[in-house]
Amino acid sequence: MTSRTIFVCTCEDSMAPDLRAIGRACPGDTLREAEHLCRSQLDRFLAALGEGAPVTVACTQEAPLFMQEAEAAGFGPALAFANIRETAGWSSDGAQAGAKMGALLAAAALPAPETPLVSLASQGVTLLLGRDATALTVAERLKDKLDLTVLLTGSEPVTPPRQAEYPVLRGQARGATGFLGQFTVTVDAFAAPAASSRGAYKWGAARQGAVSHADMVLDLTGGPPLFPMAELREGYLRADPANSAAVEKLVAEAGALVGEFAKPRFIEFTPGLCAHGRNKRIGCSRCLDLCPTGAITPGSALDHVVLSAEICAGCGACAAVCPTGAASYALPGPGFTLGRLRVLLHAYTAAGGQDAVLLLHDEKHGEALLDALARHGEGLPAHVLPLRVNEVSQTDLAMLAGAMAWGAAGVRLLLPAHRPHGAEGALRNLEFMQAALDGLGIAGDVPRVAAIETDDPFSLGEALRALRPSRTWPVASFLALGTTREILKQALAALRSAEAPEVVALPALAPMGAALVRAADCSLCLACTMVCPTSAFSANPERPELSFLEDACVQCGLCVATCPEKVITLEPRLNFAETARVAQVVKAEEPAHCPRCAKAFGTRSSIEKVKARLKASGHWMFSDPARLAVLELCEDCRVVEATTGGLDPYAGTPRPRPRTAEDLD
Repeated sequence: MTSRTIFVCTCEDSMAPDLRAIGRACPGDTLREAEHLCRSQLDRFLAALGEGAPVTVACTQEAPLFMQEAEAAGFGPALAFANIRETAGWSSDGAQAGAKMGALLAAAALPAPETPLVSLASQGVTLLLGRDATALTVAERLKDKLDLTVLLTGSEPVTPPRQAEYPVLRGQARGATGFLGQFTVTVDAFAAPAASSRGAYKWGAARQGAVSHADMVLDLTGGPPLFPMAELREGYLRADPANSAAVEKLVAEAGALVGEFAKPRFIEFTPGLCAHGRNKRIGCSRCLDLCPTGAITPGSALDHVVLSAEICAGCGACAAVCPTGAASYALPGPGFTLGRLRVLLHAYTAAGGQDAVLLLHDEKHGEALLDALARHGEGLPAHVLPLRVNEVSQTDLAMLAGAMAWGAAGVRLLLPAHRPHGAEGALRNLEFMQAALDGLGIAGDVPRVAAIETDDPFSLGEALRALRPSRTWPVASFLALGTTREILKQALAALRSAEAPEVVALPALAPMGAALVRAADCSLCLACTMVCPTSAFSANPERPELSFLEDACVQCGLCVATCPEKVITLEPRLNFAETARVAQVVKAEEPAHCPRCAKAFGTRSSIEKVKARLKASGHWMFSDPARLAVLELCEDCRVVEATTGGLDPYAGTPRPRPRTAEDLD
């Protein structure tokens, strides 16, 4: 990396940074100390801008000011910020937090990639669902901003307005799909009002299954929402008509949803890696089971799922549990997150820090708790390294294993007391990781990896101060390169000592393990090789042979669902043996040879099994041994036998000989 200028401000001497420890964490960088950089010593910052080197400021509170000055000066190199005050300096352990400060500043050197965006457009075409006069009141306030259609349930009498400035209809919304700019709502009991409606609407003939298309849907019915996790669906606004404050909020938000908008693309999806299904058989459904918003649906061919970036709310549950990497988190991508994690932990160790606990948190919930703990409590302990991610629920196994391999003695996920949507995937990964650590013999008195679910900053502080795990394994040096699965494997291998067992059992749904084949009953049909998305099962093109590579198995279950003999079972586990990294022959047979041309084809066991089943069926076509013998011929000779051997495949049972006059003598 290019050498940086790092400003470490004591913030009016409210903390005492250890520049020596920070220097060990950031070798090659120029450290400059200040006491009031954002005000009386701002000239020092301006002078550094003229030197042309990247600048990192150990302050996030005044980041807008520094960014403004850098823009005014035409500063081109990277300008980064790191919070060492609320996360390290403002703490009862502040004097011992030098290694942590250095680690945070080292991690800030990595430039964050650009955020991919998804475009949404709304022309203001709005379907307003209501049950009473509140719907018309809201419509009156929005009629000049939106192109409205009001759909009343008809459950309560509503007096028509003096002028029909927008359509008012009756109907029950049965279901809806879509997002801001592309909603489709199916309506039952759809009816138009009579023009002569007087004190209340009178409705005409009703019909079922009417369809409405809209850019927005405003739901004031007070009934169940039309979507799962409705508050996360862009363009669908819902309020209880009896709650005036909620109605006011809906009016304000609806009026602003006209135009073009952009939202982050939270997930990058690669269909070719998806292990959802093959040949109409369903295997992995982990993301489908966890997605809280319905953004993931089975594809029409069932070979892979379909992810709607417009609906996705970014919880990252799919990326956390995807065994193949088909779904990966993109805000930012795993390469940046894992790279920053590695730098953070390595710099902490280089600065003399020991037994770090990594605290993964988000901005909305986590930053608020850390700020409150620093300002009103004892602050974070010196051995706790906070790392902000977009969503804690995006935490995958590579992050957990990588943290432990790169020097963390423990990992904690900071979650709200009311568990957020999508957190099940990350919590499942904690279970997998803890099982792996237990099996490797490096578990402590308390779990090495776990979640802290609280909204109380003081409870958070107490839990972290009581957490003092020790690291007994060496720090790994491998880079955060490759897929998340490859990084996971490297991390697990680094955590294993020479005394640890070769095979470690894992809970169900873990993304690693073996597919065990009952070889005695396997017919070598090779159906498993045709559906395996990672080529863990493979065939030998030269002879009837089935091989299995455990290192490639993602436990999707497609082989189990496809096997006609039902001889395959899954066993989630870690296997560190050399045999797991080399394809092992599961079953092999000598090929069957055609008795007519001697061509090798199929296997003798499969042919005999098919013949036995056909004979046992009792069907007249297979009662003749000559017909069954045709199955022993290769595909070419079978055709020849059918055309020249007097074998009529459509012939029935022999008919009785016709009776003649001679039979009567």
